Amino acid sequence: MKLYSHDQMLDRVLGPKGTQARDSYEEEMDLYLVGEAIRAARKSRHLTQEQLGERIGVKKAQISRFENGKSITLSSVSKIFRALDIPVNLEVVGVGKVSL
Repeated sequence: MKLYSHDQMLDRVLGPKGTQARDSYEEEMDLYLVGEAIRAARKSRHLTQEQLGERIGVKKAQISRFENGKSITLSSVSKIFRALDIPVNLEVVGVGKVSL
């Protein structure tokens, strides 16, 4: 039995990087991981989704969507992390480092 790396399996199942299916999958995974980070940060501060929503001016359902990797924008991430007192530093291609 041959063992494959994660990237090799993605190549076989979705195609190489740069194909539409692979790019779509990787984008969804990135958003999922951001959502998981939001959930973990909220829980570590002992906040409910409703409480976090109140801090940024959205309903609990929107926080749930964020945590599930849906409807996440850079603006919403910035608001959430600011509300949770988490410093965020990003490196934007063509712009350089940006602190939110």
